[in-house]
Amino acid sequence: MTALFWHRRDLRINDNKGLFEALKQNEIVHPIFIFDKSILDKLPNNDQRILFIYQEIESLKKSYQNLGSDLWVYYGEPSEIIPKIAQELNCSYVYFNNDYEPYALQRDQEIQVSLNNIKIEFVGKKDHVIFEKNEVLKDDEKPYTIFTPYSRKWKANLKEEDLREYSIEKHTGNLVQKQQEEALITLEEMGFESKVLHDFPDRIAKNEILNNYHLSRNFPAVKGTSKLSLHLRFGTISIRKLALIAREQNETYLNELIWRDFYQMIIFHFPKSAENSFKAQYDKIIWEKNEVHFDSWCTGKTGYPIVDAGMRELNATGFMHNRVRMVVASFLTKHLLLDWRLGAAYFAEKLLDFELASNTGGWQWAAGCGCDAAPYFRVFNPQAQQEKFDKSFEYIKKWVPEYGTSSYPEPIIEHKFARERILQRFKTALNETHA
Repeated sequence: MTALFWHRRDLRINDNKGLFEALKQNEIVHPIFIFDKSILDKLPNNDQRILFIYQEIESLKKSYQNLGSDLWVYYGEPSEIIPKIAQELNCSYVYFNNDYEPYALQRDQEIQVSLNNIKIEFVGKKDHVIFEKNEVLKDDEKPYTIFTPYSRKWKANLKEEDLREYSIEKHTGNLVQKQQEEALITLEEMGFESKVLHDFPDRIAKNEILNNYHLSRNFPAVKGTSKLSLHLRFGTISIRKLALIAREQNETYLNELIWRDFYQMIIFHFPKSAENSFKAQYDKIIWEKNEVHFDSWCTGKTGYPIVDAGMRELNATGFMHNRVRMVVASFLTKHLLLDWRLGAAYFAEKLLDFELASNTGGWQWAAGCGCDAAPYFRVFNPQAQQEKFDKSFEYIKKWVPEYGTSSYPEPIIEHKFARERILQRFKTALNETHA
């Protein structure tokens, strides 16, 4: 049998479930990757995530070539390319690893219909998460919407098999033994710049960070987080390998990986939550429409130093510390009373590790409208957060060098006023909903 294997959010050969199954079950496997035009057309021409993917594709291609094979790379619409190539190569199967986001599910459904029409099977495998879809459900067979009981069931269900490594070593002879004749498409041909604006983090799970993660993860001036989220996003590392390490070394870190599974499960079961509040009554909130406030937040000029430091870190590096993400999200939604969707869209544009499910989940958590959210009356005090997590102003001074001088702006809104306004606004909207 001949098969295609379609790389998507799994840019690695080692420990790749879909690739493993394709090689195990077929005599000839053609690996491919598609730069999806529908996604790329919406991105700015200096988007660093495309540069990251491109570099990983170059590396992946070399890895295949070292095995006497190759990675065929295309640019266009997957719904047109996949059936065409599969038919040309006389494939019986097209293998891929599952994706749970609304666009991907719709795209995959279209491809499945096209392949069915030409008698080719479309075979999805679980690789991006530890548990997917309906694998962790409540006793009544409904999906969890609260994290803590979900995480308990997740841990109770976990078996060694779930963390096994899928080594292709015994099956590499089933990779097609030829190479792509045409040169790899360039970034410029797809409309992107090849200029490096950000350093990309290493893909190594460092023991000293994981061992102390529960102690240091909340302090943005400290190197206390793994920064592996970019690699998890694009599958350049295996979630199974990382979960295995986390289980052995740090339960707090394992819980963060479970949050990731949780949000993937939520967006799969509740796709409308990608654009609408999970708690529908929160879409009755009347948000402010203050463009000056939004611009001050985006540029890190709110007069609240920990908020400004976070936004400037994001703009400069494509990354923001997780504790600070919560602070800036709370500030936008609860101090400035601006729609969480504005912040989610800004993060989607700027974050290297942007992932729809986690981004939406995190923003709705901060705004109080999510499936397992901080209640609306919980309003982070930015000053208290700074005193607790950046007491010596080390993080702030790095990103806001003018802090403490006359050049630094006064707060654009007063904390007490903002807190009272949000409580009243939310209370009014929610009471009207229940009336």
